[in-house]
Amino acid sequence: MASGDGGLLSASHIVEYPYRRSTGPVMGRFFAALRDRRFEGVKTARGRVLVPPTEYDPQTGEAADEMVPVGPGGVVTTWAWVSHPRAKHPLNHPFAWALIQLDGADTAMLHAVDTGVESAMQTGMRVTPRWRAQTVGSINDVACFEPEGTS
Repeated sequence: MASGDGGLLSASHIVEYPYRRSTGPVMGRFFAALRDRRFEGVKTARGRVLVPPTEYDPQTGEAADEMVPVGPGGVVTTWAWVSHPRAKHPLNHPFAWALIQLDGADTAMLHAVDTGVESAMQTGMRVTPRWRAQTVGSINDVACFEPEGTS
């Protein structure tokens, strides 16, 4: 602890909440598709495509189990730059956390985008996945997204 201005004590700390969950049939299929270097979403009864997929339509509570292909490319809808990545971040150099709406999806998913420099990052930019050499059926099979046309 260090004393700052005014005699207040402060301490820096990181709060983490590690957890495990079962995948179930919808997320299990989503992760299997990632292993095969593909993205799948779920179509709701109203025709919306959710990515990542959910077992139930969040608007109606109805079961949602019709899987449909999406992506692999998409559009950045919003982002935040990470100047100093932490040890558990997906990249060891500056990158953006971004919401990416994959082609054919009505919702966006959170993932890392590697543009090299913050000035290259833009809302509305098209991105494509950079897959890991070995895929196992995890969201980490996508190392990150990168600007379309850079790979």
